Amino acid sequence: MAPPEPPPLGATGVRVTVAFLPRGIGPLELSQVDARLAPGIASSGLGRVPANQSYLDMTQGARVWSSLYGEKLPRLPARSSKTLRIDQRHWRRVIARARAAPAEIVPGLLAAQVREASGGRLAVRAALGVGASAIFAADRDGRIERLKRIDCAGRGCPPGVNVVRASLDDLPRYVAGLRGRDLLIAIERPPRAQLAIGIAGAGFGGNLTSDSTRTAGYVTATDLAPTILARLGLPVPAAVEGRLIRSEGRRDPAAVRALERRFDAIPARRGPAIRRSLAVWLALVGALALAYGARAGRLALPLLALSAVYLPALLLLAVALDASRTVEVGLVMLGGPALAALTLRLASGYAGLAVACAVTVGAHLADLVAGSPLTSLSLLGPNPGLGARFYGIGNELEAALVVLVLIATAAGLVAWAPRADPRTVTAAFLGAALLVAAILAPGRFGADVGAAISLPAGAMVAGLAVLRLGRRRALALALAVPLLALAALAGADLVAGGDAHLSRSVLEAGGLDELADVAERRLRLSARSFARPVNLVLLGVVAGLAGLGLARRRQVAAWFAGRPAARAGFIGALAATVIGGLTNDSGALLLIVGAAYLALYVGFAWSQAAATMREPE
Repeated sequence: MAPPEPPPLGATGVRVTVAFLPRGIGPLELSQVDARLAPGIASSGLGRVPANQSYLDMTQGARVWSSLYGEKLPRLPARSSKTLRIDQRHWRRVIARARAAPAEIVPGLLAAQVREASGGRLAVRAALGVGASAIFAADRDGRIERLKRIDCAGRGCPPGVNVVRASLDDLPRYVAGLRGRDLLIAIERPPRAQLAIGIAGAGFGGNLTSDSTRTAGYVTATDLAPTILARLGLPVPAAVEGRLIRSEGRRDPAAVRALERRFDAIPARRGPAIRRSLAVWLALVGALALAYGARAGRLALPLLALSAVYLPALLLLAVALDASRTVEVGLVMLGGPALAALTLRLASGYAGLAVACAVTVGAHLADLVAGSPLTSLSLLGPNPGLGARFYGIGNELEAALVVLVLIATAAGLVAWAPRADPRTVTAAFLGAALLVAAILAPGRFGADVGAAISLPAGAMVAGLAVLRLGRRRALALALAVPLLALAALAGADLVAGGDAHLSRSVLEAGGLDELADVAERRLRLSARSFARPVNLVLLGVVAGLAGLGLARRRQVAAWFAGRPAARAGFIGALAATVIGGLTNDSGALLLIVGAAYLALYVGFAWSQAAATMREPE
């Protein structure tokens, strides 16, 4: 259900009550108070942030990672007087901290916009006793206008925005007092990662959502500012990144609660389902190789490679089945090898690898085109509970799917077109890459700009590996293809209204300063990804594998001998991984995931070469 048309600019009769509830209230509990409350959960910040940062994000309508601020958030004690006011020493630090961040962050923007855009007729006021929630009412100077009435359940409170403290028992009276376009926003006090939220008023009846998340039952704290401004008939400043909250479908509190449980489960299940499965598979392959020699390795490595290829598809299936933790972990750990064995039984060698890659990539493409939430809720998805990405594919999936597309193309050519000429091989790589990028990259589907760069670039490099071209022409093609793909993505997002990362941060940038902020933000986040201790260890392993491969490059090349498409696929996937690592804000993660699949592909190539050429063990 969409909210009705906004009132005339600066309408003065509308009352928006923002009621902050005690911590620990769940969405199901909140929704049971009054059937007129549209239920949902709200992302309170990027990662885990303190409560005061969440309140500031609400007033700003925008947020960035805490690591991108120049200093920690100062304490914000508010003292009571006729006009509540935050200590100016602390507020000046808040302002300086926001200005130094690589983003347009304006603390207190909501209250300032309400007062200025309405010509002083409306204001954001906070009742005494709301505690730190009064920060929600602070303007750009740190001033907090006092609400004289503590209870706004009736019509005694003035038009504008009134911030109060309430309990669940108070909410039915607030809802009953709504008139016309009045709005009640009842939200749990932070700092929980997911806050229970309910909204009552004209136009709200189903579960809450917004274009920030594109997920039924889920919004962000930064969506409050534009929603309030729109309800008051006031313009939304360009600095506000949040989107209007609306309700869709039928009211289903149980679905909201299930979504919250899934968000809570993702961090706890990622390790056991992914890292533990990979560790068990590697240990078994190592044990077999030690016990029975290279012959066992030739049999086990294809199983290991295909098990890892099927892993993302099995995680997608687990979400579709709404599997418990035990079932999800078991589905991956046991289902991967079982599917791999079945595939190799029905389609041996490179044909089996092509089938496995096609199944995993195809499953995700179909899910994205259908607009299903399964990819978002997968353990390899964007992890919406973290508050950074809410739809499309995440960095882990980008790294995996980009490599798998190129490997699938190479394996398919080896299996079914072994004598294809270089032009046909090049066309196959480019065709597959552009087709998949057309789904992974646009904001309507995968919303992953990186795929529009790394995938076509990797495909072009793969094609150049079999074509005999001069260096200048080859370099020109390698640069032109991803640039053309990126331009096509920009056009598609503008025409289709993708409203994703590219259109928000680049195409809609207000000038060179904002573009510079975007670049700085990505570079700093990428640097942070390389500095994480666990990534440093894994990058050391990647560097060791790269060094070993370089030292034995002739031996590795021999494993691809007689299969130029297989070799081209490896070179293209390697290029795509490196390009993705250099252009992504989680560069280390892309290098690690991409390198893992490349290592498995090399192991698979060795097993096939050893089986056909009977190399010495």
